[in-house]
Amino acid sequence: MSTYESGVPELDQLISSTGKLDGFPKNTTTLVYGPPKVGKSIFSYQFTYHGLSIKEPCLYITADDGMKQFQQNMMDFGWFLQNSIDENLLYVIDPISALSGAQIENTNTYTLSKINDPTDFMVKVGLGTRFVFKRSNEFRSVIDSLTTFFTFNPEAMVIRFLKTYLRRLTEAGATVVVNYTEGVASENTEKILKSIVDNKIMLDGNYLTFKSGSDLIVTADYEITDKGLILGKGEIL
Repeated sequence: MSTYESGVPELDQLISSTGKLDGFPKNTTTLVYGPPKVGKSIFSYQFTYHGLSIKEPCLYITADDGMKQFQQNMMDFGWFLQNSIDENLLYVIDPISALSGAQIENTNTYTLSKINDPTDFMVKVGLGTRFVFKRSNEFRSVIDSLTTFFTFNPEAMVIRFLKTYLRRLTEAGATVVVNYTEGVASENTEKILKSIVDNKIMLDGNYLTFKSGSDLIVTADYEITDKGLILGKGEIL
């Protein structure tokens, strides 16, 4: 299986050390989950920014924060997005800003959507996918985070649209990361959510655990720094 650099070098090295993968698997879907405030969004920022830094386009759904806050969050780590926006490498779908009544105009790399209207959202995903695909038939995509969709929509509806989203994006050549905060949806929905992705990354504030399929598990302690997530000593389980 071909691989991407995840943006967290220690994670790529740890995965490679298993002998089963050469790094973070390309053209797959990954769920990043755990309790609140453990670095799930930061992982997505690193994944996105590293790709942009090597000219890999990204379709980013910023559902927890509006566009301005998303840019500020990235700048807090020294990751600046404007050049990538100017180069048409980053396409952002913002389904949260409309809730505040913010008057923000769509651009060729940014579009508003509605968090409580999955149909409208999927239309915008189609437009965004075509935009980044024109730049490269291999690109990254992030939902940050699915938690907000569960807050405004029935669980079954969120799962249906997520399945469609994952299928469309991987068929187009994307490597997809989706964030989710544990405990927001029901236990049964969480089981379904974990079953429809290829890989899972669990963050608990102390340890990162990566699982690909059912037979590869690695874990490492980590810390959140001004450079993002940094892993410590790892272990193959």
